[in-house]
Amino acid sequence: MASRTVALGSGKTGGLPGLGWLAFALGAGLLLAAVWNVWSFPLDGVPPARKALSLGLIVLGLGTGIYGLAALARRMTGVIPALLAALLTLIAVEGLLRAYGVPPGLIPTPTRVATALYNSRTVLLGDARVTFVQEALLGYLAGVGAGILVALAAVRFPFLERGALPYAGLFASIPIVALAPVIVKAFGLEWPSKAIIVAITVFFPVVVNVVRGLQSANPLLLDLMQTYAVTPAASFRLVRVPSALPFLFNALKIGSTLALIGAIVGEFFGTTGQGLGFRIQIEAGRFNLDIVWAAIVIASVLGIAFYGVISWLEVRFTGWHASRRQPR
Repeated sequence: MASRTVALGSGKTGGLPGLGWLAFALGAGLLLAAVWNVWSFPLDGVPPARKALSLGLIVLGLGTGIYGLAALARRMTGVIPALLAALLTLIAVEGLLRAYGVPPGLIPTPTRVATALYNSRTVLLGDARVTFVQEALLGYLAGVGAGILVALAAVRFPFLERGALPYAGLFASIPIVALAPVIVKAFGLEWPSKAIIVAITVFFPVVVNVVRGLQSANPLLLDLMQTYAVTPAASFRLVRVPSALPFLFNALKIGSTLALIGAIVGEFFGTTGQGLGFRIQIEAGRFNLDIVWAAIVIASVLGIAFYGVISWLEVRFTGWHASRRQPR
């Protein structure tokens, strides 16, 4: 009887993904029908009847798709539910913008952004190389390296922690928008000025987190190292460094999100004619918002990928940490 109950229960649960996919596909189909209903009309010439039909299909499609997505999310893990939600959102936005006739100079449709991304891919990829590799990545590595060295010195010499560390929190509160023009004017319009902005932005979170991490080592383990006559260097490597790794990766993830922001904001205040920030600024002034959104998409993809790499490294090197363990 118990085995029969388990079998019935598992069969009922196993049917949810199929029903979820069916509802999701139906919702996506309704959204596509809403887009097709107004596709052939100019943005300012959609008949009221077609507009009302598209709006009704969008509401029905979103409701059905969200229901299916909720059923899938209960059984699926990873990024697939998020990607499916993004797909529904993009189709619905396409239909709404076309139904309401929103001008491309105000909000471009996702298809126009995709077209601009393809047509301008050479220029945008060149801008991405300058912004990400030369400015964000090099500045990130410099800021992380300098932050770790300063944190090690602060832990080794307590007077540095008491005298200098409070200023790290003070300078970290300075808005990057206020700091960027000063650095650009001081170091020029080339990419090193933006790398310096990124390094300063990343430096302070690394210093504060690494110092706290090194100081969070278990005193009992440190006493045990002394009992076994372990050298201070070996005790530092075996106890303090593992304790600081979760704090360090927390700072690295924070810095990965700030790096691109600092580079792009720095380009707003002066550049030699390359970079995603420059492209966003110049094309926004020309009302080419499809290219602006294409640059934003590239910056977002780079930022997400960078954060994902840091998160993978965190799991790789701190998988033993209690905060990383999944409950059974």
